[in-house]
Amino acid sequence: MASAATATKPETTAALPVSSVLHAVPAREQIHMGRAATVGEGINWLTLGVIVAFHIGAVAALFFFTWQRLLVGLVFYVLAINVGIGMCYHRLLTHRGYQVPKWLEHTMAVCATLALEGGPMFWVSTHRVHHQLSDHEGDPHTPREGGWWAHTGWLLWGNAMHAQTEVLNRYSPDLSRDRFYVWLSKYHWIPLVLSGVFLVALGWLTGGPVNALGMLLWGAFFRVTFGLHSTWLVNSATHLWGSRRFQTRDDSRNNWWVALVSGGEGWHNNHHAHPVSARHGFKWYEIDPNFYGIWILSKLGLARKIQLAKYDPADPKPAGL
Repeated sequence: MASAATATKPETTAALPVSSVLHAVPAREQIHMGRAATVGEGINWLTLGVIVAFHIGAVAALFFFTWQRLLVGLVFYVLAINVGIGMCYHRLLTHRGYQVPKWLEHTMAVCATLALEGGPMFWVSTHRVHHQLSDHEGDPHTPREGGWWAHTGWLLWGNAMHAQTEVLNRYSPDLSRDRFYVWLSKYHWIPLVLSGVFLVALGWLTGGPVNALGMLLWGAFFRVTFGLHSTWLVNSATHLWGSRRFQTRDDSRNNWWVALVSGGEGWHNNHHAHPVSARHGFKWYEIDPNFYGIWILSKLGLARKIQLAKYDPADPKPAGL
């Protein structure tokens, strides 16, 4: 990666073909995902238990509301969902839509683990499988197998793959060459636990034990639960409802209200048509906070080689066609 001193302004380039960045895997080596491949393995009770616990904590948070706790939760939400999931896991690590110095890339990846969505190898590999087989057999979370399945169900069945770095290596060989990402993929829960300790300490020092509990509920349980549903809506709602600017080979749609809660990830048809593009909102009215964050990094000299989709508005076509 180039240093901040050598960073350049964003570069407008045509989005590359999907296969050039998604590390498509031959059929004989593909990881089998989707309903047919996982339901037979039974419910993953650990995952179900963790998700239920966080939802209970999110409901409990409503009885401990203060503006201070809401603000703390919002700060962690931006770090986890916008900086971590949207800007890093998705647009940087999965699709390589731009470049940042390695120290910043690693820091953003740590922020992503605060979202309780797994380590980088699991998240990136799963998303690359989704693009390779989008809305076809083997897609881990297509609504064609049920809206509830696409939203949450796909996580609750089968064996957890979060720490199976050898298997995930097929779809994320670029990450497997980085020892930090291999470590973070195995121990992705550590940053979230440490953030919980920080929230308890912060709350205790600023208001005693009740405030410590309130900080934990809002800064971790409510914030994580809301963030999970925001991300899950991209998997479910944006393949069910919305408009289609591009005639892609899947059911992806642009959905404005999903874009609002996810930082711009709801412009999903735009993204599936031009997956390498770091900007998902192609029109002025398509609000895309995650790209605005990338733009700010470029102005600070920290982001370079930013890929921007190039297409004919009069005859919009997906990249590679």
